[in-house]
Amino acid sequence: MDSIYDYRQRLKFIFVFVAVLIAIASVIVSDLLIKDFAQEERQKIEVWAEATRVMTSENPSLNMSLILKIISGNTSIPVVLCDEDGNVIESNNIDIPEKDVDEFWKEKVKALKAKNPPIVGDLGDGTFHYVYYDDSIILKRLLVYPYAQLTVVFIFILIAFLALANLKRAEQNKVWVGLSKETAHQLGTPISSLIAWLEYFKTKDIDPSLLSEMEKDVKRLETIAERFSKIGSNPELAPVEINESLKSALAYMGTRISSKVLINPHYTEEPLFTSMNESLFAWVVENLLKNAVDAMEGKGEVSFFIEDRGKRIRIEIADTGKGIPKSKFKTVFNPGFTTKERGWGLGLSLVKRIVESYHKGKIFVKSSELGKGTVFCLELRKYRK
Repeated sequence: MDSIYDYRQRLKFIFVFVAVLIAIASVIVSDLLIKDFAQEERQKIEVWAEATRVMTSENPSLNMSLILKIISGNTSIPVVLCDEDGNVIESNNIDIPEKDVDEFWKEKVKALKAKNPPIVGDLGDGTFHYVYYDDSIILKRLLVYPYAQLTVVFIFILIAFLALANLKRAEQNKVWVGLSKETAHQLGTPISSLIAWLEYFKTKDIDPSLLSEMEKDVKRLETIAERFSKIGSNPELAPVEINESLKSALAYMGTRISSKVLINPHYTEEPLFTSMNESLFAWVVENLLKNAVDAMEGKGEVSFFIEDRGKRIRIEIADTGKGIPKSKFKTVFNPGFTTKERGWGLGLSLVKRIVESYHKGKIFVKSSELGKGTVFCLELRKYRK
């Protein structure tokens, strides 16, 4: 069954796809307009070249004022008129340096030849002249404008997207913190009552082993309430030996899961210390172990590997469950994601929050193969005295 995050993910892809289509359409339209404008500029230069040719013909019947007006009317397009030998006869809208003029014209004509095809004029006496030109400033700006426009639009969309994501995350955090603290508050009254009843039962003739188990469960409820009360506030961190902390968490869970599940821890020979809240870390281990047991449907093996990686301590949790599709590697940590018919899908979300927000560590799906199992990877900073 798809979760709400799957639908949101699809909406994100649709949003991105539509944005890309708009961007492509904008570029295509701009490109067509630029081509039309470039063609219009070429036509203007052709008229300018023809006017220049006619002017050199010295035909007295021509309207010289009109021709001069056409020639002087070009105020934006850089243009050079050359003879057959490449000598510059006339130019317009080009700044000419005072020194090395010949070298300047040689490089300039070469650059203009590469920019646009020349316009060839027949002088009628077996000779030709050539007109080379560059794009106008307006056309050059138009070439850059669509990309600048798209950049601004994409930056705006990105900022808006991040702002909305952060706002939604903040709202989710408020709901999460409020729910956690309210849960801790609601648990307080029945726990106090259970403690009182436990003290009362101790005065009666009741099997001490039963009372001992009851006391363990009451303490467990106190631990759960304490954990929920810490959500939303900065927990106290202290140096903890990771091997011993993992042993303690697994010892508690070992008696509370299916006997058909084999827990196989691999500890390091040397002690490894990290700065963390041990109660919250035990919660992380419990959630990961429960998740693995559910994935294996109560039968299989869960292995824990602790590794010293210099500045960090890595813990890998490998199960022999049904596996996770690669497309779900990141979404499994989203609140509400679950493959079970029952449950709220908050376990892995809680784990991620404890590891990354409170302990500045990392947790991710290292690998998974459908039908064979999954490996979760948890990294914590090593404590240095």
